[in-house]
Amino acid sequence: MSGRRHGDHPLLAGLNEEQRRAVTHGEGPLLILAGAGSGKTRVLTHRVAWLIAERGVQPHEIVAITFTNKAAAEMKERIEALVGPVARTMWVSTFHSMCARLLRREAERIGYRPNFTIHDEDDRRRLLRRCVEELGLDPKRFPPEMLARQISDAKNQLLGPAEFRERGGRLAQAAADVFDLYERRHLEMNAMDFDDLIMKAVQLLETRDDRREHYQRAFRHVLVDEYQDTNHAQYRLANLLAGGHRNLVVVGDDDQSIYSWRGADIRNILEFERDYPDATVIRLERNYRSTQPILDAANAVVAHNRRRKGKRLWTPRRQGALVQVVEVDDERAEARFVASEVQRLLAGEGDAGRAYGPDEIAVLYRTNAQSRVLEEEVGRYGLRYQVVGGPRFYERAEVRDVLAYLTLLVNPSDTARLLRVLNTPRRGIGDASVQRLQAFAAAAGLSLWEALCRVGEVPGLTPAAQRAVAGFVALLRGLQAGAGGRPVAEVVRSVVEESGYAAALRAERTLEAEGRLENVEELVGVAAEFDRRGEGGLEEFLQEVALLSDADTYDESAARITLMTLHNAKGL
Repeated sequence: MSGRRHGDHPLLAGLNEEQRRAVTHGEGPLLILAGAGSGKTRVLTHRVAWLIAERGVQPHEIVAITFTNKAAAEMKERIEALVGPVARTMWVSTFHSMCARLLRREAERIGYRPNFTIHDEDDRRRLLRRCVEELGLDPKRFPPEMLARQISDAKNQLLGPAEFRERGGRLAQAAADVFDLYERRHLEMNAMDFDDLIMKAVQLLETRDDRREHYQRAFRHVLVDEYQDTNHAQYRLANLLAGGHRNLVVVGDDDQSIYSWRGADIRNILEFERDYPDATVIRLERNYRSTQPILDAANAVVAHNRRRKGKRLWTPRRQGALVQVVEVDDERAEARFVASEVQRLLAGEGDAGRAYGPDEIAVLYRTNAQSRVLEEEVGRYGLRYQVVGGPRFYERAEVRDVLAYLTLLVNPSDTARLLRVLNTPRRGIGDASVQRLQAFAAAAGLSLWEALCRVGEVPGLTPAAQRAVAGFVALLRGLQAGAGGRPVAEVVRSVVEESGYAAALRAERTLEAEGRLENVEELVGVAAEFDRRGEGGLEEFLQEVALLSDADTYDESAARITLMTLHNAKGL
């Protein structure tokens, strides 16, 4: 059915002809090549609303995958505004969030328990460091950062330790040993890293016909945003989910592929028609955001791309300021120019003839390292700013400590988190005691938590250390017992007070400790906001925090100019 046949349907109001074609597309694969500012989010949300309102598709039969939690939340809100609260049963999330949800349902089929922990980059590096030490390898030859990259790349290509080993070379063999031990330790801890979420979901769907067919029946329509930035594992997942009905809609722009350095494969979008020869292809080329001089410059730049589908952005807004290229001597002069230009715009001295608000101005740069000098110069001008992708709130030591405690209430088998807080704040469990506990656990085939619970059997511990461990076990058990059914904010408050963490910070009586205590209080506030949204309990809160990306920290309402890399600006 074409857009014209639907006349003045409210879901098509204000859409151009190509947008209408995309929204009303029937069954089968669809590739939407959406240029920057072409209204792709509107097309996606109206497409979903159309399926529900006009095609009789149940919301829970639709899965829409985005690249940031912020984009997913925005899409949910827009769809709900169009079709009402029935939209809440849809699966709208990032690849990682969707796979985490799926794997919690299927955990026992892959050897896990549903309360598994999601490890972040810091957890990954710490565990890899311990694996290197356990295997007696030189940490200088096998730095955790290098191993983390290699293992992540392997998992994004759906390669396990055995396939990784086949790459050959002596160093590759040793790295494969680390990879194998790393995987075994994760299973023992009932934990996964980010890349596991997608890889294990793909492995489940590939090896279990019944589960693959179940989810293909459950999800009658699959939509994927930013398809040009998908890696091999994500590509495979999308195609597995759509394998039965082939109702796969992908939206992307081959001219905007900027994530090849982390495994994105431009071939996924360029060769979509090879995968689906009967696919419909729709180009969204009208831009609603910029003026023609800016689009002309952009079109001229991307025209040099070697492999592209081909499109040319246009807009009825023919007039506008030309793109300026300013050459300066060095990074300091560049930052000074940017800061002075921002101040000029805020003062109403720009070409627009009006003063801009701070929240209307963004400064984009290529790498995070460039932000330092920009921050210094912007600060000298007394301008308020936010850095997207800078040091993250959830990476602060005190926040990670409290989150580790909270994780243990859900999954005490997580040895990485257990080691983090076993003696934090200090309670008399030193390194020697920890080593004896770990040796006992290894000899008895126990997890570290199980060894702590049997502390009376551990040889070589002093009576004081035994009492300290027993006190820690009693603390965690008490917190676990008191966590059930309570608001998350109350659980967080109990953890920081009953563990002695807050008291230890107060006792320091330093400005640094004061700031750390404020961050802990901020975490209580974050939990309270989560409670207000009514989206679950402690497990759901921990998963949400674990899967936050840098772009999710962007605050549109902040009365500040925004500094961020071009990568973090993607999709905002």
